Amino acid sequence: MPRLNGIRQTRYLPPLVLLLWGWVLVWSSVSARLDLLLNAIFHPVVAIAGVVLMVLGALQLRFASRSKTSPAPLSWLISVAVACLVLLFPPSPSFSDLASNRSDNLPEAPRLSFFLPPEQRTLTEWVRLLRSQPDPNLHAGDPVRISGFVLQRPGMQPQLARLTVRCCLADATPAGLPIEWPENADPKPDQWLAIEGTMTTQTQDGLLINVVKPTTIQSIPRPERPLEP
Repeated sequence: MPRLNGIRQTRYLPPLVLLLWGWVLVWSSVSARLDLLLNAIFHPVVAIAGVVLMVLGALQLRFASRSKTSPAPLSWLISVAVACLVLLFPPSPSFSDLASNRSDNLPEAPRLSFFLPPEQRTLTEWVRLLRSQPDPNLHAGDPVRISGFVLQRPGMQPQLARLTVRCCLADATPAGLPIEWPENADPKPDQWLAIEGTMTTQTQDGLLINVVKPTTIQSIPRPERPLEP
């Protein structure tokens, strides 16, 4: 008899799984977890999908008593386990590891503020601006106020970088600026820093490039929305 009752209860498992995954999507949207994985413009889509799943789960749960009984398939149990793991362990991607294996061909900017005062440009705006103008001397001496994570590529000096995304981390593209690190500086990969300084020029491998010379370097927490469009 207990075995029969257990089998009857499995009819409630599919709607409960839908409710669980719907809650995972909605909660991820409102708890800032998606800010580490997905462009903010798509967050409402995820939240709406979660609400739809919860509505479907509630409807199925209402009529579950009328459905036929069947043993719980292993796939449903695995789905429950995965949803619980997503809730228990928040995402913590290594931006430095991801960026070091990606091309730095930035996508076209949705908006580009070349006419902003230099100290108001973000790191990504600086990178796009410098790549669009071939003469590094044009911006030598300009004040710089940027923030980003430390990007460490093999065989290269650490840079300060941000990740730009069209959709999610799968299409993330790094935007990095060379930094003239002070002798006592010890930047760690993925460490978030705010830097104020001056844009300078240096010759590296026979090429004249722009390099940020810091006057202040401050460790900061990772921003709530670390991904840029």
